[in-house]
Amino acid sequence: MKLLAPLTAAVLLAFASANALAAHVLVVLSDADHLDLRDGQVYPTGFYLNELMQPVKALRDAGHEITFATPEGRAPTVDRTSVDKAYFGNDAASLQSHADLLAQLKLTSATQSPVLSLARVEQIGYGEFDAVYIPGGHAPMQDLLTSPALGRLLTDFHQQGKPTALVCHGPIALLSTLPRNAAFVQRMERDNRAPAPADWIYAGYQVTVISNDEEEQAKAALNGGRMKFYPQTALQQAGVQYRSNAQPWQSNVVVDRELITGQNPASAQEVAKVLLERLD
Repeated sequence: MKLLAPLTAAVLLAFASANALAAHVLVVLSDADHLDLRDGQVYPTGFYLNELMQPVKALRDAGHEITFATPEGRAPTVDRTSVDKAYFGNDAASLQSHADLLAQLKLTSATQSPVLSLARVEQIGYGEFDAVYIPGGHAPMQDLLTSPALGRLLTDFHQQGKPTALVCHGPIALLSTLPRNAAFVQRMERDNRAPAPADWIYAGYQVTVISNDEEEQAKAALNGGRMKFYPQTALQQAGVQYRSNAQPWQSNVVVDRELITGQNPASAQEVAKVLLERLD
């Protein structure tokens, strides 16, 4: 019994230390299941499976806590075109394991999804979270770029210097923090250009996002439709310093202060790696 007491204390101390190192990461997704295109066309979309689940699995495997949220608290939608082994190194087993984890989490279930609204996140308090991650798919182009609630959250994380990671189309969410956000987006939709606000919190940051070249190469997937504007152009117009890869579709991650941005689906795992390093 005398030996058990120190052993038990050591185990409890180790458990407490492990918990103390665990971070609480907020993953923000879009409510949208489509993207409105030009000329009234609509593209069915959502989040990309690998862009969400590769970082989520890495965070979970490292022992970190994750909370999921969307602007309105609706269950997010997976883009069916992303359920493809091509996004998992052509490894069918890896695709299946990540799809199984998504099913286990019940994120896309209309009745059982654990997703919170951003209003509820604000009530809980931004201080409860150590980092935020926003995956891509075209859906963020529908609502995250104009969400006032997301703008308040990202502004707080910027002020606190907390890790803010985004991948592929996800970095378009940074526009939610723009002063006069609605007017900027309307100008982009109309003219494909807009005056850069002088007081934007991310002005001058080095950032990546899916490139115009990559959008052009992938536009056949829109079935003849045309996006209202490309995220690279919009972020450059807003005032970021854009950084691209040397070859389209190759991984590219750019880190500048609290921002960790990945260019395309191939960048998701590296974004997760950098985020994990920040949380250590």
